[in-house]
Amino acid sequence: MSQIEDRPIVAPPAAVPRAKAALGFLARYGTIVGLALMIATFSVISPVAFPTLANGVNVLNQASLAMIIAGGLTIAVIVGELDLSIGFAASMEGVLVTGLIVHTGLPIPVAILAVIGVGALIGLLNGLIVTKARVNSVIATLGMGTIIVGLNFAYSSGVPIVAGVPEAFLDISLGRFYGIPHNIIIMVLVLGFLWFVVERTAVGQAIQAVGGNPAAARLSGINVDGIKILGFVVSGVCAAITDILLAARLGSGTTSAADSYLLTAFAAVFLGSATLRDGEFHVFGTFIGVLIIAIGFNGLAIFGAPTWTQFVFQGAILILAVGLSSLGRVLSEE
Repeated sequence: MSQIEDRPIVAPPAAVPRAKAALGFLARYGTIVGLALMIATFSVISPVAFPTLANGVNVLNQASLAMIIAGGLTIAVIVGELDLSIGFAASMEGVLVTGLIVHTGLPIPVAILAVIGVGALIGLLNGLIVTKARVNSVIATLGMGTIIVGLNFAYSSGVPIVAGVPEAFLDISLGRFYGIPHNIIIMVLVLGFLWFVVERTAVGQAIQAVGGNPAAARLSGINVDGIKILGFVVSGVCAAITDILLAARLGSGTTSAADSYLLTAFAAVFLGSATLRDGEFHVFGTFIGVLIIAIGFNGLAIFGAPTWTQFVFQGAILILAVGLSSLGRVLSEE
């Protein structure tokens, strides 16, 4: 064999930095590019139905509840924990709020505040189990979710609460303010508040510090357990708000109405961590993540795709999201 053939093949020095830069761009901006391509593709394929103001408002309205529950989950994930109870909790709270209004006769504002309090209590219990009993958050919240399913069926006997739901309650979700659906307004207020707290306040700095390095945060004087509990409480409250609005939209309380929001929320949160940042979870990224999923669903519905394609799409998005998030973290550490 000649000397030339024995020499190892070495990539040009510029190839590795270029490849790394390309991967870095994909990890940070891939979701934005994907969203733009998705909008452009659907607009070309269906120029009459898709790229309209009415359809845009419809997409935001349909996605608003997922954005709220995913926004709450984002806070729990930022502090380094996972909350698998949110979908089950939201389903129970939808049944509970309609039951308190229809069967117990509570005024609508009182019933809503009571259910939001239940959401906060569930988050508090999750936080205490994780921080004080030192139970892994996946196990703790999955166990809590299972308990909630049982309590949900105990309260409702598995029978949806449909009759007697007042119009004033339905108007909370179905009404409009100057043509803008209430759900979109509430979503903007909730996500705007969460973004402001995380990005612009001392509490938000503590939340990010605990998620980044709990040991260093503790040495800095931050109450790490308290911040983690706060993350779970916010997650629980947002789950409660979500299904109050869902129950008002459906006009009923159903035992499994919000279960599917669990997968959507996690897909959006991880997809959001691969948006504009190197694998960091943040509220605006979660908004973009939900938007990508909602536009995908909307496009599939416009094209008449069968229902099973939505599950395939959402599962693929979750895998892609975790992959891009992991890639962003690896590149940021190099």
